[in-house]
Amino acid sequence: MAREISVRDLRNHTAKVVAALRAGERLSLTVNRTPVADIVPHAGARNPWVPSETLRRIVEEAGADTRLLDDLGEVRGALIDDA
Repeated sequence: MAREISVRDLRNHTAKVVAALRAGERLSLTVNRTPVADIVPHAGARNPWVPSETLRRIVEEAGADTRLLDDLGEVRGALIDDA
């Protein structure tokens, strides 16, 4: 969960906020204690390709969506009916 920081704290302690972001911290900017924006560390361009071992691990950990085939069946049926 992101740490909340008020607009006032951002204005008064900008250097500390930037240091927290550089350290990888995620922040939630608030106005009158209401979240209005997320401030996240900059993510440089990343390679969209991942090693197959990594992809296999992700799939094993996440598991399959049990309703995926039902959803695909509905879409497939709609595409065939509209053709």
